[in-house]
Amino acid sequence: MKERRTDESWQGNRASELGTVRVSRDSVSVPPFPTDYRACGILLPVSSLPSPYGIGDFGPVALSWINRLCQAGQSWWQVLPLGPTGYGNSPYQPLSSFAGNALLISPDWLIEDELLEARDCAHEPFSAAVVDYDAVTPFKYRLLEKTWANFKTGIRSDLRLAYEQFCNDHDYWLEDYALFRALKVKFDNAHYLEWPTGLVQRKQAMLDRVRRELADQIGETCFAQFLLFRQVDRLRRYARRRGLKLVGDMPLQFLNQAQSTGRGRRDCSQKWYGSWTQCRWFLFWARVLV
Repeated sequence: MKERRTDESWQGNRASELGTVRVSRDSVSVPPFPTDYRACGILLPVSSLPSPYGIGDFGPVALSWINRLCQAGQSWWQVLPLGPTGYGNSPYQPLSSFAGNALLISPDWLIEDELLEARDCAHEPFSAAVVDYDAVTPFKYRLLEKTWANFKTGIRSDLRLAYEQFCNDHDYWLEDYALFRALKVKFDNAHYLEWPTGLVQRKQAMLDRVRRELADQIGETCFAQFLLFRQVDRLRRYARRRGLKLVGDMPLQFLNQAQSTGRGRRDCSQKWYGSWTQCRWFLFWARVLV
């Protein structure tokens, strides 16, 4: 009985932290719909939307898809997990329980935001049938590198305060995630256990040194997350105006080399890998986006 009461207490604490989610001993439920509620919708990964850039994104085509769903009398659009994909590019094995997939950033919105020019997005034709990640990934990251370079020169300086506020609001994971991605590039995508011992063990002196060394790459990743969250918010607000509800999905697991922050959160380890206890933070992507 003592163990059961402890477990129920733990669940109650988690329910309180999650807010709208109610966790009980017998079931997990969300705020109930009216008993006579009936609705339908479609599951479609964002990456599967048609795009001239080789992979679907949160740009104009996503808004057109929302319009089509509304015209067809649909009430819901469910997407797959939106985290940055790892090996095999499966959305169900993300590299982070907090970050979003930067490949889903829309170049069209970056052009509209004057962070890119149309000529920056010139490319060889991509496959119209599948997402060719080997071709899409370097193309998209080249655009994000260009976007970051433009922003640093003062283009769209009016976004500076919003970007700084974003970094402050997400400081419990953002910088560590950006450092993790920079280190993955530095060490040719090697597993973190193959990094220098001081980094594997997160020795503060070595972390400080690589943060200085990789400051520009870290800034680029942070800015990409800012742009992604900004575009997600734009999509969400558009769907709300059209009366369409968005719902996300949960990953099956985090890769055993996924990024995890070790600062300030009682349930976060001092390791580089993800934790199931971080799933509650993934509710940003999994909750009903209304």
